[in-house]
Amino acid sequence: MQIHQLTYFVAVARTRHFTRAAEITGVSQPTLSKQIRVLENSLGAPLFVRNRGAIELTSAGEALLPHAQRILIDVQSAERTVHEVASLQRGRVRLGATPSLCDGLLPEALTRFHESYPQIDLEVQEAGSRVLTGELAQGRLDIALLIVPLHTSDPDIETTPVLRERLVLASPVDADVPDRMSVGALRDLPLVMFREGYDLRDVTLRACASAGFEPRLAVEGGEMSAVLRFVQAGLGHAVVPSMVLTTRPQLRATELVDPPLERVIALAHRSSEALPLAARAFKADLLEHLTTFATGDLALL
Repeated sequence: MQIHQLTYFVAVARTRHFTRAAEITGVSQPTLSKQIRVLENSLGAPLFVRNRGAIELTSAGEALLPHAQRILIDVQSAERTVHEVASLQRGRVRLGATPSLCDGLLPEALTRFHESYPQIDLEVQEAGSRVLTGELAQGRLDIALLIVPLHTSDPDIETTPVLRERLVLASPVDADVPDRMSVGALRDLPLVMFREGYDLRDVTLRACASAGFEPRLAVEGGEMSAVLRFVQAGLGHAVVPSMVLTTRPQLRATELVDPPLERVIALAHRSSEALPLAARAFKADLLEHLTTFATGDLALL
């Protein structure tokens, strides 16, 4: 039983005329009649009573008609759905991003993409780079914005470095700190430290170790929003990406030098062949959007 045979059968059942059914379906009358006979032979029962001047459905034809109509409706619906997805009228992007990127870079990027593709569903998971890498490897995310290098040996994960960002010291706006400070000067400051698994924690601790000291931790174990609130409350200072301070007038940024601290932001996903169409569109849109961030402490790669 073929879809085109059911199409011809339904057309004849509606018109009760082989010639008109052939015209409607765009085939010759002999071709249509032949395919109806093939369908009848495959089912083992006649579908039409062919009387002179009239065509009627047999009992087998009456039984087949509602099923054939539902099948054709389902086929049309499937074709329409695939077309909508292919033209990005529908779809889903499962996106992961680190908390600092969710706070600083992602909102405008999501707004821009949603305005261009309002029917595409966006699912965002906020987590550290290590967690996001695992979610990508398990196929639970389509694409992620994270920090490289990755802590994984999975060869199926591709990364595209997109931005290099300077890290700064966040302090209360009225704190007595200079505009520029060496990493070694952090020795004398209480620090608010991120929880285990945060790349910012690792970067800060490595920088302090390279400068020959162990930092004094006033508070530790927080997420990005909590760390910034603790700093604002005067509990200490924190090494953070510069972008998260742009909307927080209660905090000030101090440039870190000797050495400057920075990190590389990358787009990561499984192999390009496996990337869904909607996720590919999001990646392209995001890469275009990131050109607007290539100023100040952010450099486009």
